[in-house]
Amino acid sequence: MNSLTNNKKSEAGSSQVKLVAVLVALFLAGYAAYNYVPIAYEGESFKQDMQTAVVQGMATPAGITMSDMVKGKLQKAMSSNNIPPDAIVQVTQTPNSVQAHVTYTKQVKMLPFGLYKYNYNFDYTATPTGFLMKQ
Repeated sequence: MNSLTNNKKSEAGSSQVKLVAVLVALFLAGYAAYNYVPIAYEGESFKQDMQTAVVQGMATPAGITMSDMVKGKLQKAMSSNNIPPDAIVQVTQTPNSVQAHVTYTKQVKMLPFGLYKYNYNFDYTATPTGFLMKQ
């Protein structure tokens, strides 16, 4: 009769090794996402704050310059979004509008124990759009 027992010792335990490999890969992917997602979210949130600051700068009262208004709003947004203090902020005023350009780099630990660090580069220029720019 046929015996259903498996006598191959080299195949014993291979499913456990595969399970451990999959769990390690899931752990590493989760760790990378846990560290990267908040920094990317802060960057995207800061982009929205930059757009808001530029649009609000277009509607400033006569006593305040547009660039000063935008710089103040950007400083508040930088502190609330954990933007590094060494970020390069440039606000330029044209006769009809104002632009804000911000550049910074943050290191993100992608692997445990500092084995690999990713440089998140933020480089964005906000210009006013919408009904304020229509002539």
